[in-house]
Amino acid sequence: MANNIDKLAADNIRILSAAMVEKAKSGHPGGAMGGADFIHILYSEFLRFDPDNMAWPFRDRFFLDPGHMSPMLYSMLTLIEKMSMEDIKQFRQWGSPTPGHPERDVSRGIENTSGPLGQGHAMAIGAAIGERFLCARFGEWMAHKTYAYISDGGIQEEISQGAGRIAGHLGLNNLILFFDSNDIQLSTETSQVTSEDTAAKYRAWGWNVYTIDGNDPAQIRQALQKAVEEKEKPTLIIGKTIMGKGAVDEKGNSFERKTSTHGMPLGEAGASFEKTIRNLGGDPADPFRIFPEVKEYYRKVLDRKRKEVAELKRMEAEWRAQNPQLAAKLDFFFSGQPPKIDYASITHKEGIATRAASANVLSVFAQQVENMIVASADLSNSDKTDGFLKHTKPFRKGDFSGSFLQAGVCELTMAALCNGMALHGGVIPACGTFFVFSDYQKPAVRLAALMGLPVKFIWTHDAFRVGEDGPTHQPVEQEAQIRLLEHLRNHHGRRSMLVMRPADATETTIAWKLAMENT
Repeated sequence: MANNIDKLAADNIRILSAAMVEKAKSGHPGGAMGGADFIHILYSEFLRFDPDNMAWPFRDRFFLDPGHMSPMLYSMLTLIEKMSMEDIKQFRQWGSPTPGHPERDVSRGIENTSGPLGQGHAMAIGAAIGERFLCARFGEWMAHKTYAYISDGGIQEEISQGAGRIAGHLGLNNLILFFDSNDIQLSTETSQVTSEDTAAKYRAWGWNVYTIDGNDPAQIRQALQKAVEEKEKPTLIIGKTIMGKGAVDEKGNSFERKTSTHGMPLGEAGASFEKTIRNLGGDPADPFRIFPEVKEYYRKVLDRKRKEVAELKRMEAEWRAQNPQLAAKLDFFFSGQPPKIDYASITHKEGIATRAASANVLSVFAQQVENMIVASADLSNSDKTDGFLKHTKPFRKGDFSGSFLQAGVCELTMAALCNGMALHGGVIPACGTFFVFSDYQKPAVRLAALMGLPVKFIWTHDAFRVGEDGPTHQPVEQEAQIRLLEHLRNHHGRRSMLVMRPADATETTIAWKLAMENT
């Protein structure tokens, strides 16, 4: 029975994914069809969530990195009753809840706006750091896993270097990354662009690595179970999947493993949409339906999730009864309310640089804002985030009692990690670097703006007068670029970003006050 329902559910996801793209006349069906087996096993057997409150703070998180594989996610969210058939029929249409790349909507089960490849799994690593930070303060009763899904393209993106290094260095055993390795990308087979040993690379960073048949439910189940039980390291599961699994052409011949199915509807790619749907057990005249057996199976899955969550909430209630002060603090952390700071009491020496004034403010935050995490890309003594660091300590493997992330030289990764921390909730992330290096951070800053995340980006050395380092380190056009984000509207129709450039110490204090109140 298990094998049969696993195949039925995965094929149902494949049918819905292909149908969405075909109806929209654009999109990416092949990867979604290949990933269907994994997403089914993950959601039905492993991912912990409350079907009646997808924003439950202690849920497992699932971050989708390849946003073009949104049909796979939307199909799954339909199976767990967070999206309707009408929703997915409106795939890639203006104003619909199912855009071509997912946009954050936690109430429906979408944790992150995917954005350009690579950022999604980096945000997942940030969320995993946030979880470890909070567990260090409130206990392992609230521990949960962070799952991420990455494709060949995401692995190739430079951001994967910094993200993989940091996750391994910190020993994020709560992190499970599935690499959908189908050896196909938009223009070519991956063999034409890379010959790296991905498994060896991640092992060198300190990860557990399992290589499996990514379309075999038993192997997926076994690898996920090992990953869930892991106590020391993050886990990478390399799933060798089949692009366009189940696709056939007009003659009924296999049309799997084709680059064309990566980025266009099956009918345009050279496959037969109708015969593919029939091959998968569906009705080409009515592909937007859930098989009765799958519907009943997922009804039982949701009932089981409710029972599991009820038991966890009972444990939480016991902890709250025994720790009322900690419980109140935890609620405040997740409330999103700004911390109570007496900014008028913060004093500065006459004529100090704004970065030094910022250090004074950060020093106060380190002592009074217990849920703040500050990061720096190997510049803490120059961007003066060390004002915060002097009152805490950096994260280390197995020790998240501090509040500082020494990210190393990886500005984009650091920014994406902070986005992930903010997405997790319960923490206030900030990160610092030189203003000219905002160029490296821009893709993540843009996603923070689109999602409306209250991440604090600290940019020092913000004038062209940084002359000794030469023109490569003189920010000239950067302010204009960043200020453009102030005038863009985000997902919620609001201004995307608040940008402040204080001129002296007093303005620096006020700028920090406004930043902390900008939640």
